[in-house]
Amino acid sequence: MYAVVTSGGKQYRVEAGSELVMERLAADPGGSVTFDRVLLVGDGEAVTVGTPTVQGATVSGTVLGEALGPKLIIFKFKQKATYRRTRGHRQHLVRVRIDEINADGKRTAKAEKSDATAPETKANAKATTKKADGPKAAAAPKKAASKKVASTKEATPAAAAKPSRARKTADEGDAPKPAAKRRSPAKKAESKE
Repeated sequence: MYAVVTSGGKQYRVEAGSELVMERLAADPGGSVTFDRVLLVGDGEAVTVGTPTVQGATVSGTVLGEALGPKLIIFKFKQKATYRRTRGHRQHLVRVRIDEINADGKRTAKAEKSDATAPETKANAKATTKKADGPKAAAAPKKAASKKVASTKEATPAAAAKPSRARKTADEGDAPKPAAKRRSPAKKAESKE
């Protein structure tokens, strides 16, 4: 089941258990909040659209904490008038976890997961695969990749035998000539006399 609620002049599509970031609400972190302006409720193929809101439908959630939006730079200037003003702004937002959706006597709440059925974190998953495979198995692909590079270099010995252009000029002594020094007009005049 999902719903579309409006808050702070914006509309949000929510489901039980989802988290969203919205305009700041007058609620403390850890407190509960109820959205009674539900515009639409969907349950499978049955969709109820409100006129403008669905009667008796509510969405309740828990405030997780406050957040700040992205940094915006406001720069104003006027041409030919030495007028420049710079201001920054970050919108105050709040993070909310949706706990349940109530509509037409139906109630959808997110089931709490026990610790035993909780999914493994990425760090735990990597650690268990390394233990199962062993350190030698993890190092084997790196060795195979280095052998491929070595075999590619061996396959083209002619390219390896040619010295690079920079090496050739340094060996033959064809060093680039330094740039000619410019003389000031006063020194030019002295040399002509």
